[in-house]
Amino acid sequence: MRFSLAGKPVRIIIGLMSGTSLDGIDAAIVQVRGCGMDAKAELLAFHCIEYEQELRGRLKALCSNEHSRVADLCVMNAYLGRRFAEAALEAAASAGIALDDIDFISSHGQTVWHQPTVLDDNPYFMPSTLQIGDLSVIAKLSGKPVVGDYRPADMAVGGQGAPLTPYADYIFFRHDDIGRIVQNIGGIGNCTILPAGASSDAVTAFDTGPGNMLIDQAVYQLSDGVLHYDRNGEWAAQGRVNEELLAEMLAHPYFRLEPVKTTGREMFGSEYAAKWIAEGLHRQLSAEDIIATFTSLTVRSIACAYREFVFGQHSVSEVIVSGGGAKNLTLMGWLAAELPEQKVMASDEMGMPGDAKEAVAFALLANDFVHGVTNNLPAVTGAASPTVMGKLALP
Repeated sequence: MRFSLAGKPVRIIIGLMSGTSLDGIDAAIVQVRGCGMDAKAELLAFHCIEYEQELRGRLKALCSNEHSRVADLCVMNAYLGRRFAEAALEAAASAGIALDDIDFISSHGQTVWHQPTVLDDNPYFMPSTLQIGDLSVIAKLSGKPVVGDYRPADMAVGGQGAPLTPYADYIFFRHDDIGRIVQNIGGIGNCTILPAGASSDAVTAFDTGPGNMLIDQAVYQLSDGVLHYDRNGEWAAQGRVNEELLAEMLAHPYFRLEPVKTTGREMFGSEYAAKWIAEGLHRQLSAEDIIATFTSLTVRSIACAYREFVFGQHSVSEVIVSGGGAKNLTLMGWLAAELPEQKVMASDEMGMPGDAKEAVAFALLANDFVHGVTNNLPAVTGAASPTVMGKLALP
């Protein structure tokens, strides 16, 4: 589908992202020239709005079968639409960019359930995903066209609907002579493999497992709700990794699955975290030891995934890390130690702020949508064919 915005040589797009960490809304104001793999994106401004504790708790409940209610899901879909619209308007105002200069908004929405595979015999069950934050609410309240809800289109053609950011990783970080892995560490960890000189159809990607999700939950629970994350990895640095507990956690069958694979709170959410926190306390581990062990789980699961599924097939010289995990100095140091033959760096060193990368990526997906350009990577998601992902809501 095309509409008049596709004819403009330069477009200014606000990309909105709220990830599995449930920590807030990232808003990136992006100037884009061209489309598809030849698109050129420049980050003009970045703004983050943190969720308050009560909202974070309500969203966590919606991501749980045991605590989610359809009425709560319905009202939160509309409420988050309003919050996304406010975030877009606030981002433009704080950057001193007139709303008239914004061409359209892209919203990933908030994932509350992602079920890419179905093991049940129930004939009504099929691969599915649900992101909330109603697009029409965003469009009406912002006064701007809104593109969003990308994942269902990929799943409709046989894909897992994730990960989607490798499309942008290829645009931003591909190199003719250097093999790279782009590792995002948000609530969930996901990696994009960019072989040197690779074409887009040679890009592969998959979710490595939990990123900050378990660490954040442990910090919150063990601090009695005072803290929400391990700032700079300070708690982990004070603890000792319990190798026995870590080995049991690494025995989770997800880590042995071959790509294509994706995961989320459905598998590694608060219930999973509570189980292992309780086990750590039962073994009389300190809070610092539990957080160190959870941090090591993220590091080891990433490094093991590379050794199992990547290094035997591709030569990799650099690992570029984005997301909140890139700010965890302990995690980054341990990851570098696990990967002595690769240079491990934050995406900020490459000119792309790690906090903004995913929001910028969704701005690019929206840009391709308005041009009618396919914007999924079948080799990454497992889709049977390329397709145009996204839906349009007009103001």
